[in-house]
Amino acid sequence: MKKIIISGGTGFLGSSLINHFQGKEVELVLLTRQLRENFGNVRYCLWDAENPGVWRDELIRADAVINLNGRSVDCRYNEKNKQQIHHSRVAATNALGEAIQSCPEPPKVWINASSATIYRHSLEPAMTENEGALGTGFSVDVCCKWEAAFHAFKLPHTRKVIARIGIVLGKDGGAFIPLKRLARLGFGGRQGPGNQMISWLHVQDFCVIMDHMIRNDEMKGTYNLTAPNPLNNRTFMKLLRTKLRVPFGIPISKWLLEMGALVIGTETELILKSRNVIPQRLVEEGYSFLYKDLDAALDSLIGSKQDG
Repeated sequence: MKKIIISGGTGFLGSSLINHFQGKEVELVLLTRQLRENFGNVRYCLWDAENPGVWRDELIRADAVINLNGRSVDCRYNEKNKQQIHHSRVAATNALGEAIQSCPEPPKVWINASSATIYRHSLEPAMTENEGALGTGFSVDVCCKWEAAFHAFKLPHTRKVIARIGIVLGKDGGAFIPLKRLARLGFGGRQGPGNQMISWLHVQDFCVIMDHMIRNDEMKGTYNLTAPNPLNNRTFMKLLRTKLRVPFGIPISKWLLEMGALVIGTETELILKSRNVIPQRLVEEGYSFLYKDLDAALDSLIGSKQDG
């Protein structure tokens, strides 16, 4: 039975991984700030994502550590929130790195989350792991420091992987829920200019890729976790309307997005930045995507009955 440690496992992506590993020969240990009742093959262990504790013993002889820890970026970028976004990622990475470094029998692989937003705003060309250009600004700076903290640990007995994750689409969380709600309310037109690229990934592919990374000893270094066919916002929203059988979609201008973001407490960067990112390494290494194209991905997420 494999033992997998997940930090940040109570969010959308962590919960998806738990569902993926249910019923498999896997022991899941979730590092969490609040103890919950164990169930099935899932066990909870207290940690504060910063300081040493009894949680460090869980890493001994573990098959994998997956770090998804980080405060949500769906907020206004004021100084308090920016500090929390940065600290939650870097501190958790440092805590795990120090624990693995001191572990007498360290985990076989450490997979650390990052974000595809580390690349610059790009309509063309597409950003790959080897040739993608890094951007500027707060979000990029956070990603760079996050990855730098990960790279700082030299762990000869632990394989290390960075997962630069795109916009993950799933029924139970993430960006798909508000986008679907907007479309059903009639506001499913282009957002801003509409030419900004969306690098998306179906949640099932996310889970299978993470599983694949644990099992494949050859995988190390940085990987883009996106579907191989990004598309622009205008096309994305049109296809979403079609699948939802909504006959029209009112476009939302940039200034209206700014107003709306202020009201609901978020940032327009999440919508307006062009993330034109492709998973070159996964494709070249033969990973077979469950959902290469958005058409099939939306069919699986919406379903023939269009359940909410």
